Amino acid sequence: MTDSADRLSERVLVLRCQAGDDAAFEQVVVAFSPRLRYFLRRILGEAECIEDVLQDVWLQVFRGLPSLADAGAFRTWLYRIARDRAYREFRKRRPPVQLQEDSDLALAPECGGDIPAESIEQVHVALGRLVQEHREVLVLRFLEGMSYEDIARVIGCPLGTVRSRIHYAKLALQSALKRDEP
Repeated sequence: MTDSADRLSERVLVLRCQAGDDAAFEQVVVAFSPRLRYFLRRILGEAECIEDVLQDVWLQVFRGLPSLADAGAFRTWLYRIARDRAYREFRKRRPPVQLQEDSDLALAPECGGDIPAESIEQVHVALGRLVQEHREVLVLRFLEGMSYEDIARVIGCPLGTVRSRIHYAKLALQSALKRDEP
């Protein structure tokens, strides 16, 4: 299926959920849970609370879904709920994360090209070592395929900030991958 067909299918599924179709909600949970779990793991690390947080997210989605005005905005709304819930958990458990300022990263060339399949595990490990703001935007952009505008809505910041974070996150990821090379 094409991306637009997937979005249309997702929208119809959300509309069915809003109409009270429990089977449709179950389909949404099955479709999005693995991706949300990964997103939460990137924010919270390998915490034992991820399943509890995920369950809280789905409970909040279930309660709030009837009031969602635009079914097409479901994915953005869902990830905003997951992010907010993860940050509440994160604040309970850890001190606030400070952005790293890597001055040499600003001079690095733009990251481009596809990553070979054998490097996927290295990418996930390197992604786990990035600061939270970088991990978050990379996961939303490249694993979830969200637009910059949708990411801005999910993380609650201006579009320019999203562009900047993605730029520096790609540089930081590239640097982390180079450090891991033999």
